[in-house]
Formats: sequence, C-alpha cells, structure tokens
Amino acid sequence: MIKRTRTVPKKTESSERTKRSASELEASDPKRKPFVPEQLDRTVIAIPLLDLMQKEKAKMEKNSKLRPERHKVIIDLNLQFPGGRDEAREWVVRAAREIIAERGVVKDLGQQDINDKRGRLNPQYLFGKLEGRVIRELVRRDARDHPPPKTGGGGFSPLAIYHIWPDFTIRALTNKSVSTVKADAARASFSALGSGIVWAVLDSGIDHSHPHFKLHQNLKADSPLKAIDFTGEDNTTEDPMGHGTHVAGIIAGEMQIAPGKKGVLRAYVRIRGEHGEIKHIPSPITHISGMAPKCKVLNYRVLNSEGEGDVSSLLEAIAEIQEINGYGRRLLIHGVNMSLGNDFEPEWFACGQSPLCVEVNRLVKSGVVVVVAAGNSGYQNLKDVDTVGINTGMTVSINDPGNAEYAITVGSTHRDMPHVYGVSYFSSKGPTGDGRFKPDIVAPGEKIVSCSSGRARERVKDDVGKDSDYVEDSGTSMAAPHVSGVIAAFLSVRREFIGQPEKVKEIFLSTATDLKRERYFQGYGLVDLMRAIQSV
Repeated sequence: MIKRTRTVPKKTESSERTKRSASELEASDPKRKPFVPEQLDRTVIAIPLLDLMQKEKAKMEKNSKLRPERHKVIIDLNLQFPGGRDEAREWVVRAAREIIAERGVVKDLGQQDINDKRGRLNPQYLFGKLEGRVIRELVRRDARDHPPPKTGGGGFSPLAIYHIWPDFTIRALTNKSVSTVKADAARASFSALGSGIVWAVLDSGIDHSHPHFKLHQNLKADSPLKAIDFTGEDNTTEDPMGHGTHVAGIIAGEMQIAPGKKGVLRAYVRIRGEHGEIKHIPSPITHISGMAPKCKVLNYRVLNSEGEGDVSSLLEAIAEIQEINGYGRRLLIHGVNMSLGNDFEPEWFACGQSPLCVEVNRLVKSGVVVVVAAGNSGYQNLKDVDTVGINTGMTVSINDPGNAEYAITVGSTHRDMPHVYGVSYFSSKGPTGDGRFKPDIVAPGEKIVSCSSGRARERVKDDVGKDSDYVEDSGTSMAAPHVSGVIAAFLSVRREFIGQPEKVKEIFLSTATDLKRERYFQGYGLVDLMRAIQSV
C-alpha cells in the first residue's frame, strides 16, 4: 500500500518490517513530522516564536502566578505598505506602545518597548522586547487597521508588519516560480509552450472539471490515449485527494482574467494567525499557467481516495505506457511524472534495483523521459532509547523510484530566491545507498500555487466559506512537475530529441545553474529551460 512516509526511525526494526509489504509506496508529499507542507505556511509571527508563545500561554493558564516573558523580536517592516516603510515604522511604534499602555504596564516601558533608536540603524527592521499578548494584539490590530484590497493589489494584505522573527532567525519567502526556471523567457523567445507533447501524471488523479485545463484542452487526447484508474475505484475524472491535480497544474494548463475585465482568480494561500491557527487568505492574481501551458496531460490514477495505492498499480501503469508506445516503436506518451515514492529498504532490494526502479529504467530505455520526486526525507527525527529525539538533516535519504539510475530525480529549492536559500531543508539528499550522485537536479518546491481540488479545496471552503481554484502546497512533489513541464516545453521546440530521454537528461543536467551547494544536496543545480534550449 502507498502510505505516508515515516520520518521517525522504526521503533523495532524487525517487528515493524514484518508489518510492511515489500511493495509499499508512500507519497513524497507526506503529511508527517518533522516536515509537513504546513511548516512553510505564511505567518506574520515566525513559527518558532509562535510555538514558544503558545507553550508559555498554556503554562500561564495553569499557573496564574507566572509572569509573562518578554520576547526579543525583530519586526520586519512591509515594503509594500501604502504609505511606505517610514509610515509603517511609525505605525508599529505607536501601536505597540498603545497596546503596552492598555495592558497596564506603562511603568515597564524600559523593559518592554520598541527600541526605535536602535532600529533606525537599519530602517527595514524594528527591534524590541515584547510580551506574547502584546505581539498577538499588534498583529491583530495591524490586520484590523489595514484590510486587504477587494481586488488587485498584486500581492498580500498591505500590512505594516511583514514578519515578526525571534531575534536569532531572519528569513523571507516570496512566490514566483515560472521565472525561476526561465520558462517565461523561453516562451517569449522560442514559443516553448509544450505543443504536441503528452505527459502522463501517475498520481491521485486529475480533476477534469478544473477550469485551468479548459483553455488549451490539456486533458483531451487522441485515441488510444485516455485516463485510466489503476486503483480499482473506477474514477477517471475526479481527484478526491487533490494532489495529482495540483501536480498537473504545474506541468501544464493556463487560466487568466479576460483582458478588460476586473477581478482576480480564486486563489488562496495559507497563513497562521496570532494563536497559531491555520487560515486561508486570498492571493490576488489575474493569470497563472503551468510550465508548458499547451502540453497534454494524461491522467493515470495510482493513488486512491485516501492517498494510498500499491506498487503493482504503478507497475501496471508503466506497462500500459510501454504497450501504448509499442515498446518504443511509436511514442505517443513522451514523458512521465511521479511525485510519489517510498523509503529505500536495503533489506529488500539493492539500491536502484527494486522492481519499480528496474521498470522505470526500462521505460527510459524505451524512449520516455521519467521525472521523479526525490522525497521529503532530508530532515528527520533521530532518537534512541536514551534520548527524546533530535531533528537533523539526513543524507542517503533519496526515495524509490528516485534511486533509479536513468530517472531524473528532482530535489526542492526556494521558489524565487534559490541562490540565497539553496536547497529546501526537507528535500531528500544523496548519495544513493550504493554511492551514486542523486538528486540529479533541483526546482522550486516551496509554497507553490497550483490547482485546487478534492480535500485541498474543501479545506479552504471549510475555513473561508468560499470556493477556490488555486491553493499552495510544498514538497518535492511540487518540484518534480516543474522539471516535467520545462522538459515538455523543450521537446516541443527541439523535437529531434523526442525519444532520446538520456540525451535530454544530459542536456538539462549540463545546463543547470550551480547554486554553489553540496552536490548531494543540489545535484547539478537549478533547472534552466532557456539555457537548455540555447545549448542545442
């Protein structure tokens, strides 16, 4: 069965493995600790600080005699504030001092305050020492006084505060991945749109009613190509889980507000409120597309409604592709995306030699490009009988079938600042268990906005009471379809390389942008569509 990947080592090696089948798969976008996509949620209050405040609040509720802690914070001002950074600065200082006074601790201004003199040495930040309740109220009042625009705005709410960090952590995250892999430049220069290319998505399904795929009729293909459900649920038009539709939307499709018409697309991103609760807020975008907007995507459903499935379903899907392609004699399906995988188990198979890896290699040898997510096992919790555990980075954590030699195995990087932030902490890292280089390449995998469907759409509706067409998600599951999409775009303008997946892999690896990170973290670097096209 395909199940969520574990991040904590097995409690008892022998007993646990007797409970698992040798053919178990697990989605590479797992909802599990220590990495879950929610850990990349947008939040005004940084999550480490938020967690600390939550624990403090719980202790104070049990013991009324405890005094609140004064947290050292760095307040990162919003450069997009309508009045500019200086007005944002003035508002924060004024509001913070008003809140402190209202809480009846004016006498403690020397201990709890915004140090605006120190902050002026760097006008982007304010430094202070504030109680948790003051921090929460400051965030709440900022949202109250500065509501988001109903339409347009080109970004998030015009808040005075962009982020509140603990004084030891400074990070900033934004979201634009089409330009990161230079797919926009390739469209303008070479019309690299994916026309005439077919990509099979082996996942939880694709929602055939989603408007993202209507403009270019991405889900309509000529016979014998058709959607197939390999799970036994006989559902080829829906995606109850929502994962496959999100993946497919990164590869292909397009949606935009008609020229001359007002409004924005129904897109939502996650944030965390002042009490740590997950909320959804609208993201006012007017246009979105996959990496190869005109590429055809073929729905091969191998994960059931619960996000589980059998390796046999994947093997069956691969066999179907081989049959349709005449085992390489007539290529109707040019590429495959697998944003799923399982932990490599050396007791069962030599690394890269599991049945799944073997069949992936055979599929590549028959002329099909196979792109696989590396997995989200690069950050795990280690523990033994004497410790409670420690979170740490993990090498030799590539998932199957990412260990397959001929597959293009994709790790994750920041979506628009990869040179600054490098490889995502959760992204599985090499080498393989037998010492080969993996991953092969990296692509954006953090907070990627794409098609909403199934449970992903239901979560937004439960929260805000409105329907959505787009949501964000994170993981190497999102990085892999970036690479599938750019290769589809490449093949649509360099058609002589159709049926030569090993040559295609060589081209993309040799033209990737070196992020100056460890080879076992980044592979050959960031995928670059423009450079790949220009290299041949």
